[in-house]
Amino acid sequence: MNKLTLLTLSILTSAFLLTGCGSLADIGGKSVATTQTEQEEVKKDPKESIDLSLKPNESGKIMVLMYHNIGSEEKEWVRTPENFTKDMNTLYEKGYRPISLTDYVTGNINVEQGCTPVIITFDDGNMNNFEYLSDGTVSKTSAVGLLIDFHEKHKDFPLEATFFINGDLPFGQKDMESKKLSFVVEKGMDIGNHTVDHANFSSLPADKIQMEIGSQAQYLQKLISKKGYVVNTLALPYGSRPKDDSLAPYLHAGSYNDLAYKNIAILNVGWNPAYSPYDAKFNNLSIPRIRASEMKVDNVGMYNYIQYFDNHPEERFISDGVSEVITVPAAKAELIKATTDKELYTY
Repeated sequence: MNKLTLLTLSILTSAFLLTGCGSLADIGGKSVATTQTEQEEVKKDPKESIDLSLKPNESGKIMVLMYHNIGSEEKEWVRTPENFTKDMNTLYEKGYRPISLTDYVTGNINVEQGCTPVIITFDDGNMNNFEYLSDGTVSKTSAVGLLIDFHEKHKDFPLEATFFINGDLPFGQKDMESKKLSFVVEKGMDIGNHTVDHANFSSLPADKIQMEIGSQAQYLQKLISKKGYVVNTLALPYGSRPKDDSLAPYLHAGSYNDLAYKNIAILNVGWNPAYSPYDAKFNNLSIPRIRASEMKVDNVGMYNYIQYFDNHPEERFISDGVSEVITVPAAKAELIKATTDKELYTY
């Protein structure tokens, strides 16, 4: 090795040492300096990004809205397209953001800071919930069409809803059953169980309860093209439960034709907001819903509770925007269940 080569190597070595493993070093295509910066970011406390001036309260109540039909005339169980859009606009403007029922019951709430999660549900799966027109397009006056249209105009209003289906003709158009159910799931929305016969569970024996739930779950799952998709949420027809308490567990889990089912959420009819999934009182097998209507709601409808939360913001779930942290006012800390795996942050 000649003197010039030795001198060059010496200079490069000195430069390498002086840079402290900076830009001259490369690990997997990244400089050590960049890797160190990333490590510092990983170690950053996620609570630092929480804006306490927004008064986050993740112990607060959450509305689970219950719709049935979309139609041209407003009725007790029918919302016109115009009024449904008004509902969505009201929710949007007042800081409510839809999440999936699954994310709600599993506590996976990822809503922007200062906003409130809301769950949108439809029962029965009638054609006015989802209709294909003769040209193959989705009717813009059906529930699915209205939800898609609103989401496209408001990208920060997620396309999340659960459609609970009963019977053997989902959404009411023959030979389109699989196409429709698969479309709903592909769009990120969900399909839930509403039993085979819209059954009243109050006096059914164990085998009939399991048939109503298990058979319907199997039927719906076979129609959905998404591999591995499981229908595991149940909306109780009429809000009915077995009078015999010993039969109640079959609403949660059982089997039909030697195939097991297990529901992660059971929804009532109800008339009040639901508990936060972090609240010790939360029960995923008995979730109340609020009628999303303005007719015959007896002061416990959607707009009644929107006004209630406007007047009592301390009762409303306000997101901290950080999914791994549960932020609550110090006075609400005792409400949070001890079994949660998330970090509790009080102020």
